[in-house]
Amino acid sequence: MDVQDRVRGCLLGGAIGDALGAPIEFQSLREIRRDHGVDGITGYVTTWRGKTGLITDDTQMTLFTVEGLIRARADHGNEPGTDWTGGALGAVREAYLRWLDTQDHHAPPLADLPHRTGRLREEAWLYSRRAPGNACLSGLHHPFPGPAPLGEPGPVNPNSKGCGTVMRSAPFGLLPTPTTELRGEGAVTATGPEGEGSAAGPEGEGAAREAFGLSVACAQITHGHPTGYLAAGAFAAIIAHLMAGEPLDSAVHLTLDLLASCPAHDETTAALRAAVALAADGEPTPERVESLGGAWIAEEALAIGVYCALAESSVEDALLLSVNHSGDSDSTGSVCGNLLGALHGADALPARWLRPLEGRDTIERLAAELAGERT
Repeated sequence: MDVQDRVRGCLLGGAIGDALGAPIEFQSLREIRRDHGVDGITGYVTTWRGKTGLITDDTQMTLFTVEGLIRARADHGNEPGTDWTGGALGAVREAYLRWLDTQDHHAPPLADLPHRTGRLREEAWLYSRRAPGNACLSGLHHPFPGPAPLGEPGPVNPNSKGCGTVMRSAPFGLLPTPTTELRGEGAVTATGPEGEGSAAGPEGEGAAREAFGLSVACAQITHGHPTGYLAAGAFAAIIAHLMAGEPLDSAVHLTLDLLASCPAHDETTAALRAAVALAADGEPTPERVESLGGAWIAEEALAIGVYCALAESSVEDALLLSVNHSGDSDSTGSVCGNLLGALHGADALPARWLRPLEGRDTIERLAAELAGERT
């Protein structure tokens, strides 16, 4: 399977999961079964807007993450050995400010601020509020002086560990990341916890460490709780391992090894271990999904996405399992879809869910640009 197929699969799969879960995000399992039958939803259902296949803030922010990373590579990382990580932090934050414009305006505002540039902000369909997270909104109104040392609260929303960190972080695992560090005493580095070395060893391990570090740093733009940013880093690391050809269970175990060296990793590690154990023990059911939590917080959203991708052998069944529960269905669907797409590629995604997917042309374009960065 080639790189472009995995990148396309990851971004399209995440958007499909997002669109499946969006209409039932705030419903209990009892209400879902009452409205859609004992099996819950079995495909796209109509939203309150009267449409199907609509994405939410999860996919919106993922696409702006992609744009920020592409721009950082173009501006700072074209030469071999160039340290573009500091530029990536700034570029991703500016991309999130462009996303914030889509939540605050009905159409693209005048290009009167430095971040208001680029093609993505001009796409009118993105100017729609799709239940954005409070920490994502409020965090972008605060200056960001840089990430905190691993295990310490970040400078913005230091008590927030909402799942908004995880649901936008798959792209960090898709891009070939830098081999140099984000400098600073005790700071997060692009190769993982400071003192753990550089991206030596197998290619997948090095890429995963780098994806982890950059995702952890960028998560702190809006969420400062250590579990919030470590769960985002873990998600990016799992995606990077999948891109290197690892099976999902191996990718998760390798990521657990990486987490073990991080201060304050306990909540994220416990959530991932619970997901792995649950997937190995019995038939998957929505009730078992709910035993992992409601997914409103970062480590639970990650755990549910991982559990569903591990527990079901069918891509379609895994995606449906990931949204039919009494929790943050669009975020768990998005995480599960990102994992399945990176693992199996775009061709494995159900065509009946690809065809009506909102924003598909934009997702395909950004996927092609991002995949081009890897070649």
